[in-house]
Amino acid sequence: MKVPSPGESITEVEIASWLVEDGDYVEKDQAIAEVDSDKATLELPAEESGVITLKAEEGDAVEVGAVVCLIDMDAAKPASSGTEKKTQKKESSKTEKKPEPDKAEEKTYATGTPSPAARKILDEKNIDPTQVKGTGKDGRITKEDAIKATPSMGEALNDDDRKSERKKLSMLRRKVAERLVSVKNETAMLTTFNEVDMQPIFDLRKKYKEQFKEKHDVSLGFMSFFTLAVVRALKLFPEVNSMIDGDFKISYDFADISIAVSGPKGLMVPVIRNAEKLSFSGVEKEVKRLAIRAREGEITVEEMTGGTFTITNGGVFGSMLSTPIINPPQSAILGMHNIVERPVAIDGKVVIRPVMYVALSYDHRIIDGRESVGFLVAVKEALENPIEHLMGGNEKKSLEL
Repeated sequence: MKVPSPGESITEVEIASWLVEDGDYVEKDQAIAEVDSDKATLELPAEESGVITLKAEEGDAVEVGAVVCLIDMDAAKPASSGTEKKTQKKESSKTEKKPEPDKAEEKTYATGTPSPAARKILDEKNIDPTQVKGTGKDGRITKEDAIKATPSMGEALNDDDRKSERKKLSMLRRKVAERLVSVKNETAMLTTFNEVDMQPIFDLRKKYKEQFKEKHDVSLGFMSFFTLAVVRALKLFPEVNSMIDGDFKISYDFADISIAVSGPKGLMVPVIRNAEKLSFSGVEKEVKRLAIRAREGEITVEEMTGGTFTITNGGVFGSMLSTPIINPPQSAILGMHNIVERPVAIDGKVVIRPVMYVALSYDHRIIDGRESVGFLVAVKEALENPIEHLMGGNEKKSLEL
């Protein structure tokens, strides 16, 4: 079997893990390996049934078209395949009981040396009681002695608690790191900030979330509001929907919105195609579909290629504010953050509102301050007045209820 091409411009992949062992009998279309490209992790299915001989090790970088395994199609299928044994071995190992600790290895203390409270404190500090001078009766170690005790460097370090692991980064992670560093070094990146009063969106979601869920079988989340607000802002400020190609500027009359999501192999950025043509339900369904595929490792290279603008939501992890890094070759990225109740001044009065800070990082080589600030203000306007700017004054029609 040769390594198939995962996508255009990809010439090399890395064997992330073999899902079978050398000599196993595999069935046609069975997943036999996971391979990392610089854009995604993909499963490699067996092309035929037979006994497999592996020709590459985990961690090996192999060129597209290179032979990574052989399958003997004339080999008879055994009664119990190797993959089944491998699975049984893993399952049995899970049920094995951990050995009881050797009683001789348990810490012992001289009778009456520390008090029980002192002993507990010394255990937590990993301090040998024989190294502590007690101030109690007959040299007994008191609780206060234990609290004040400071171990020497040699005593404090326990090899069992100081483990390290050296593991090669996946090709995807290495490529992401390379791209992020290149963005910092090769673009004139700048970030502008604003804040959004999320109360109008809270009110709409509270009012229509049940109907929306029942009608479209998907939740009415924040991503549809932000995506459509970005689409509107890109139409008003098309410079933000452009990118540099050498001495040329490429502009787009469509909005392919990349959505940064956390996957099992790290950050992935699937793309919502032609977001300008989607409704609220259309965006929510596409976000859900892509997020599930990314989490399950089923996302394809094509689904993560070609975005014109990126939205990233650090708020799901609790981030209050950040300066997101541009997703090359794009020229701008919008960062969403957590929503916190804050005191704000409205009509001369201080009121409590759910506020989100938003950040727009952009390439100053192609986007000027007027466009960047204007774009972010347009996003803010749409989110604070979604009925007028995103729903044409008719929320039920826009939500297809």
